[in-house]
Amino acid sequence: MSDQGERPENRLRKELPAEVPASEPRPEPSAAEEPRPARESASKAAPLPEPESAPEPAPAPEEEPDAAEPRLTGRQRLAAGLWPPRLTRAQFIVALLLFGLGFGLAVQVASNSDSDSALRGARQEDLVRILDELDDRTQRLEDEKQGLEKQREELQSSSDQAAEARKQTAEKERQLGILAGTVAAQGPGITMTVDDAKGTVESDMLLDAIQELRAAGAEAIQINGVRVVANTYLTDSGKTVSVDGNKIDAPYRFKVIGKPQDLEPALNIPGGVVQTFEKEQATVSVERSNKIVVDALRQAKQPDYAQSSSR
Repeated sequence: MSDQGERPENRLRKELPAEVPASEPRPEPSAAEEPRPARESASKAAPLPEPESAPEPAPAPEEEPDAAEPRLTGRQRLAAGLWPPRLTRAQFIVALLLFGLGFGLAVQVASNSDSDSALRGARQEDLVRILDELDDRTQRLEDEKQGLEKQREELQSSSDQAAEARKQTAEKERQLGILAGTVAAQGPGITMTVDDAKGTVESDMLLDAIQELRAAGAEAIQINGVRVVANTYLTDSGKTVSVDGNKIDAPYRFKVIGKPQDLEPALNIPGGVVQTFEKEQATVSVERSNKIVVDALRQAKQPDYAQSSSR
């Protein structure tokens, strides 16, 4: 009854929902400002697929060398590392000491090589002659030793020791007089003549000849009338030479008393006296003789301070 008595517009109003008052339209949120519940709902609604295995990264391509910078070789890198040098003070001092040590060793080796070069290049005959000369010097020293021992035995065994002592003293005085140049001497020996036409022979070369003759057993030496003794000195005087202040001219003539078989080989050894003179374009001749007379004398000089200790 109530339903039938109702008016049609009232029945229609009841079936429709209540009217909602109009409100201002809200702006639609952007993707970045999407409400969190919506995101969560989206994530819940659509589950993410399971991640597939990540593909292996491709090898990076090798960098091509820059065309403006050429590649350096090992030798060039070594040179770049060594120069310019980067030395500290301590390293510099050590390097300087090592250089000095190396230089000294090199000089010593060079000097030894120069002294041995003459013997290395010598012929077999020359080496045999040098060995014979050394044997002769050894024999002379042995003979001198035996002579001194004989004198000692004579003094010890002689019944008249005073007379024997005087005899030996006189003989010793004669020998010392020959060495000192106060008495004349004669005996076997050699004569060496040095013809220096160009004036290239100097005093040191003549002194080397004297020393070589003494080492070979020379007992008395005379050069152009000047007696050579223990304190003889030689100096240069222009193109000539002075011996003990006495000027001598070429040719230089040596008169030497000694064993000729020892004196001549000593002058002719490789690199010896004769070759030294010939390098200076001087002519050398050596002659043996059974009798050489050395008659140039020196005045005996009395010592100023030395006295005999037997007083």
